[in-house]
Amino acid sequence: MTDRSPVWHPFHQHGLGEAIPLVTHAEGAALYTDDGRRVIDAISSWWVTTHGHNHPRIMQAVREQTEKLDQLIFAGWTHEPAETLARGLVEIMPEGLPHVFFSDSGSTAVEVALKMALGFWHNRGEPRARVLVMEHSYHGDTIGAMSVGERGVFNRAYEALLFDVGTIPFPAADPQPSLDALEAACAAGDVAAFIIEPLLLGAGGMLTYPPSVLAEMRAICARHGVLFIADEVMTGWGRTGTLLACEQAGVTPDILCLAKGLTGGTMPLAVTMASEAIYDAHYSTDRSKMFFHSSSFTANPICCAAANANLAIWCEEPVLDRIAALSARLGNVLARLSQRDDVTNPRQCGTMVAFDVAVGDEGYLAEIGPRLREHFYAQDVLLRPLGNTVYVMPPYCLSEEDVAQIEAAITSGLDSIA
Repeated sequence: MTDRSPVWHPFHQHGLGEAIPLVTHAEGAALYTDDGRRVIDAISSWWVTTHGHNHPRIMQAVREQTEKLDQLIFAGWTHEPAETLARGLVEIMPEGLPHVFFSDSGSTAVEVALKMALGFWHNRGEPRARVLVMEHSYHGDTIGAMSVGERGVFNRAYEALLFDVGTIPFPAADPQPSLDALEAACAAGDVAAFIIEPLLLGAGGMLTYPPSVLAEMRAICARHGVLFIADEVMTGWGRTGTLLACEQAGVTPDILCLAKGLTGGTMPLAVTMASEAIYDAHYSTDRSKMFFHSSSFTANPICCAAANANLAIWCEEPVLDRIAALSARLGNVLARLSQRDDVTNPRQCGTMVAFDVAVGDEGYLAEIGPRLREHFYAQDVLLRPLGNTVYVMPPYCLSEEDVAQIEAAITSGLDSIA
């Protein structure tokens, strides 16, 4: 495009003058640009696309729903796609989360979870309002979600808007200090909730920790009556190798946040699932105790139809087999890349593989990030390094040929900066 666009893009510094590709259509694991290129979407278009772009079953469900009902106020009204989806989620998700609250993004799913947790204690008349978070976490870009995320370059300009939280150290090689810190914080008696990204921290650097640590953290919270919020916006829907990351630890949270892959990545929809106790704390003949949250597009029928098609794919197709096969192929790529001297801290969690590039400047603003991103695009691969952290998180339909192309792009990119 020659004319300057009025669009202000997210997480993009327009002052650098970087080219912005125009995508005309997509299919499977590929994006197609207006200059005729086929680009492999190796990060699932920001971790949302699970089964592939324009999946026939999901697109058909969307088309059919557009002929029936486009939008409906959801305050005191309902519709079949939302009812079917809520029942389907209760059935497929861990037992103990019988209530489904709809919203429209991962950030709002987290906002809803935080408000549910605080409302729970408020309506019970118990003075608990402190929230605990994990170091390096990221939960979104709205005010509450930023407040429970890592403080730094993402939110420094907005510090005055954020509320105080307690931070638990990331469980590194020795997780005991993290467990001890969580135990001590919960024992204080004023903690309302602990919010966590299970097994895999996303924007904080694709950091991983084992299921045993997740299980012990859940147990600590349970001992002290602290609500446990699992933010599975990114980790859910198979990314870590199972439907939910929490499954690998045998953990059921009090509150569960889902988005991104909920519709297969096709439409903006999120849910916050809650335990009976959370719901009951808001259930009353007193209207002042109702849950005060909504958006205009809560449970949009077309988005719900897409999510129902996604649930059908999970229930009727061998999705976990595809995930296992893809995870194995990506693991082989990571093993070969790990032999390089400039590759450090290789790690894998399901269909996500990552490593750090040994450079002088580390972190999200490391100069190597944009340089590698430009090189990868020149090789027809969409990868978006988190500073000096390179990661791959593709759709589950990725072919062996595309895996090989991604590996070649990463290898040549590292060679170019060596």
